[in-house]
Amino acid sequence: MTFDDVLVVPGYTDVLPDQTDVRVDLADGIALNVPVLSAAMDTVTTARMAIGLAREGGLGVIHRNMSVDEQVAEVNKVKRSESGMIVDPVTLHPSATLEEAEGVMSQYHISGVPIIDENDPGVLLGILTNRDVRFVERGDYGRPVSEFMTSDNLITASVDTTLEQAQTILQEHRIEKLLLVDSERRLKGLITVKDIQKKRDFPNTATDSQGRLLAGAAVGVGSDLSQRVQGLLDAGVDVIVVDTSHGDSLGVIRAVEIVKAEWPQIPVISGNVVTSEGAERLMAAGADVIKVGIGAGSICTTRVIAGAGMPQITAIYDCAQAARKKGVGVIADGGITYSGDIVKAIVAGADAVMLGGMLAGLQESPGDEVLYEGRLFKEYRGMGSMGASMRGYGKDRYASGQGTGKLVPEGIEARVPFKGPLNEYIYQLVGGLRSGMGYAGATTLDDLQTNTRMVRVTGAGLIESHPHDVNITREAPNYQVSTRS
Repeated sequence: MTFDDVLVVPGYTDVLPDQTDVRVDLADGIALNVPVLSAAMDTVTTARMAIGLAREGGLGVIHRNMSVDEQVAEVNKVKRSESGMIVDPVTLHPSATLEEAEGVMSQYHISGVPIIDENDPGVLLGILTNRDVRFVERGDYGRPVSEFMTSDNLITASVDTTLEQAQTILQEHRIEKLLLVDSERRLKGLITVKDIQKKRDFPNTATDSQGRLLAGAAVGVGSDLSQRVQGLLDAGVDVIVVDTSHGDSLGVIRAVEIVKAEWPQIPVISGNVVTSEGAERLMAAGADVIKVGIGAGSICTTRVIAGAGMPQITAIYDCAQAARKKGVGVIADGGITYSGDIVKAIVAGADAVMLGGMLAGLQESPGDEVLYEGRLFKEYRGMGSMGASMRGYGKDRYASGQGTGKLVPEGIEARVPFKGPLNEYIYQLVGGLRSGMGYAGATTLDDLQTNTRMVRVTGAGLIESHPHDVNITREAPNYQVSTRS
């Protein structure tokens, strides 16, 4: 069975939708405030999507169809975008030139750089901000930052300063960055006005133990596995996703074993599988979370090209039966078109969902908006499509080259309507999930998963479920006519 084959059975409720709790602990250190992950696809998730989704309480998984250095840079952008306290701020030595400083500030999208001693590492000497160089001439860019930095009457605070205390100090001295030092004046951290403001603007943010946004990243089973994982860990990634089309395979199992043997502290998500046996083999290899779904995605052609797959509700249920015995999380990946499908996925046994097509076309997804026949669109393609596979870095995801250099695609390239900003879209998705929990009488996701029934429906029941016998004159923000058949 798949999503269109079932409906959640309403039950007695004493909870309203806005009283429901949609938080989930996916794995150690991966606490999400909404059960939504973005797919590791090159038209869905780069740093911009990961930042936006983490601010809404979810987790972005940065795709791997790029070099190791490029992927590491994307993770760096997420981890440095905001923080309760930046524990490893970018620094420069006083001998660095203004041109070098400008390059660093541009690279990391920051407005100031602490200056530390070259001879006594870590000792704070000053800070260079945009205000210090606002009116410099072009000919000055070869001069050292020591001539321009602020060093006299430098405002600092102790390393144990709280955000509330920092806010008071920043306001009192009318500064934007507070440098945190130890008793020997060694730089230990940085708190900025922007970070404090972002905490106010995004109270639902999913963060790590240091207050930084959560970030995931995909890896494959190729020769660069260890190099890629190490680079991502150095950048502060929170979870590694061993990302392939067929997770119940020797190469994937070995990749999971390698990652968990070398870096046992990092949570590993692995997949995709559609059977309890496949889930069990990945769990035995060390996977902390199982990703479920083969051929369910809107741009995936695996089921018709390879004739292989499993209807998604059946796959989720089967895998969840095995995972629940081991206390391992399950992610439903693929086939989700409406917010109600998220409800059904969780009732079937999923702890969270991974979205591709639903997030493609958003303002935060990669690519430019294109005007076509009077409407805005964005490109969306499967990672098994010709365009994605030809990049080279993700060829092992489908292993479809068969040693000839020619590709046998298992996905298509398409365009999807532009959907606007992520925050409004996530609000509607999570609102639908909360409504479903209200109908089911479920206060938490665990309640929804363990105490809710579904009923199988006929084709006539499906027609009855959608608007019918009318011409839609105005689309709702959470409902568009589906192409799903």
